[in-house]
Amino acid sequence: SANACEKTSFVFLRQELPVRLANIMKEIDFLPDKLLSTPSLKLLTSWYSQSLLELVDFLEKDPDDKDVLTNFTQTLVNIRNRHNNVVPTMAQGVVEYKEAFGVDPVTNQNVQYFLDRFYMSRISTRMLMNQHTLIFEGSVNPAHPKHIGSIDPSCDVVEVVKDAYETSKMLCEQYYLTSPDMEITEVNSKNPDQPLHIVYVPSHLYHMLFELFKNAMRATVETHETSPTLPQIKVRVSLGSEDLTIKMSDRGGGVPLRKIERLFSYMYSTAPSPVHVDNSRNAPLAGFGYGLPISRLYAKYFQGDLQLYSMEGYGTSAVIYLKV
Repeated sequence: SANACEKTSFVFLRQELPVRLANIMKEIDFLPDKLLSTPSLKLLTSWYSQSLLELVDFLEKDPDDKDVLTNFTQTLVNIRNRHNNVVPTMAQGVVEYKEAFGVDPVTNQNVQYFLDRFYMSRISTRMLMNQHTLIFEGSVNPAHPKHIGSIDPSCDVVEVVKDAYETSKMLCEQYYLTSPDMEITEVNSKNPDQPLHIVYVPSHLYHMLFELFKNAMRATVETHETSPTLPQIKVRVSLGSEDLTIKMSDRGGGVPLRKIERLFSYMYSTAPSPVHVDNSRNAPLAGFGYGLPISRLYAKYFQGDLQLYSMEGYGTSAVIYLKV
């Protein structure tokens, strides 16, 4: 019965989630003291402690009690909401640390290692909580009746590309009063002429594409400020036997090789919080500068990757690799 399923999931998660939270809290403890003492990190650690306490509470509860299961689902929703702002809060902590102590290569490397693990842990923990709450809240999402939690068994990649493009285009037009067009090409080497469908979490794919489109649009518009037309952003989606690859190429002037690695660095790429910046024109298309490193984690989470190839003076190609 459906209930047995929920029971199994409950028994698994009440053990698994506290272990994951406790592990990441141990890692937070290893951060430099100067970073730990920032107001942002104090707030963040209080969220983790609170959530851990709430979960541990369920270890002694009876899995056959329907109320226990209902309370557990609600607790997961509360925890998920409590942690909604973990990324900007952590970023703010890094900004506070940088303003006070500057950046050196060793700290940068340590923070990079930690944040990659921290955010990856967050992605996987949220994935587990989302699956449980979405499946056992008892409501089918009418917009996506075929979805299993947040997983789409036949995710239409091109649709997600178009979605992400449209949202970025809207933001871009709001701020620059213009935006580049997109040209999209599909190659399905498995079943030619068939649409490209894979098993994936559409929200993860959207997150990556939205980030890449924002970067491509901003670069394109700012590089061609004075020209009457904007060059297109070209997207090619190709499905092979092992990989689904999405390549997005812009003519936004490119980035020197020396700076490519920095685009993926949490310490170097952190911009001050848009909230604290008066020059709001850049805010929505800039954000904290965490978009790329976190997008790469989303790709790697299911054994894919995200890479940037740039030609300085011309433009950049970003490639998302997804395992089929």
